[in-house]
Amino acid sequence: MPKRLRLTRRFPVAMTEDGYRRLRKFSKDAGLDEGEALSFLFENFDGILDEEKFLHRLRLFNSELDARKK
Repeated sequence: MPKRLRLTRRFPVAMTEDGYRRLRKFSKDAGLDEGEALSFLFENFDGILDEEKFLHRLRLFNSELDARKK
């Protein structure tokens, strides 16, 4: 019987500590591992976003990005 969720891509990612902690909490609460949680989030991206909040937070993140890298 085939697996319900076949993970076919692996890629190195760099995440902030805050982002990784949030991913781990989400995956634990959902009963998923981190890869499954990321797959769920991206497969359902449009359905789980508030587009206005997302765009606002993205602008904030981008404006702070250089400072975060130091």
